[in-house]
Amino acid sequence: MKRFAWLLALAALLCCGACSGQAKKADPIDQIKKSGKLVMGTSADFPPYEFHIQENGQDKIVGFDISVAQEIAKDLGVELEIKDMSFDGLLAALDQGKIDISLAGFSPTEERRKTTDFSDVYYAGTQGVLIRQEDKDKYTSIASLKDAMIGAQKGAIQVGIAKKQVKGMSDENAENAQVKEIGKLGDLVLALKGKTIEAVIVETAVAKSYEAANPDLYVPDFTFVDDTGGSAVAIKKGSSSLVDAVNKTIARLKADGAIDGFVVEAAKQMDEAAQ
Repeated sequence: MKRFAWLLALAALLCCGACSGQAKKADPIDQIKKSGKLVMGTSADFPPYEFHIQENGQDKIVGFDISVAQEIAKDLGVELEIKDMSFDGLLAALDQGKIDISLAGFSPTEERRKTTDFSDVYYAGTQGVLIRQEDKDKYTSIASLKDAMIGAQKGAIQVGIAKKQVKGMSDENAENAQVKEIGKLGDLVLALKGKTIEAVIVETAVAKSYEAANPDLYVPDFTFVDDTGGSAVAIKKGSSSLVDAVNKTIARLKADGAIDGFVVEAAKQMDEAAQ
């Protein structure tokens, strides 16, 4: 009986050890360090957050979101790998483990928090609108857009802004024939130029970047109410250790003013790319 009791105790210890090993193996930071890389998902059509440039004949994704992600990877002691995909597929890619984090100007809404973890806010901007230069005297307020065909990036908070603040809808999940949702921001701009939509709701900094690169586009002075608080890093639900690590990097970057510098650098890269 003593031997049997001893064997049971040993089995329990081995089981606990195995469970502990499995828990440790499942830790996202351990997995990232083991792979030697932090995989970031983004939708690289959102300047100055993330966008493509040609550097020495090679395509390169840059922007201040990329700079923030590089700092996170550096603090973890790994390399950064970037995966470019459609904005509306990013959170699913996180959930499926295809990427470790996502930076794409994400607003940490309550709806998104149900299925995704978010870091602290690293940058707060305003929501504006992009229209054609020829319409600058026509669309001078939110009210003036009421009967216009509005474009917004599919899966982004701007869809809800278009439906609720422009169209006066109470349910942002309901369909509206005058709100066109498209996955890529670049395609929305093409639709605006092609006159299949009249305006694109987008973050003001992004709208101004498109205005600077396109003389036929214009950003009016009015903005929309955005109570989401700004942009945060999206992380797979339940990854508390990775959230803590990302927040530590964000706190450092905020303390030394580095993020403002990243925004300025991204603006310079946009100007150089436009020349």
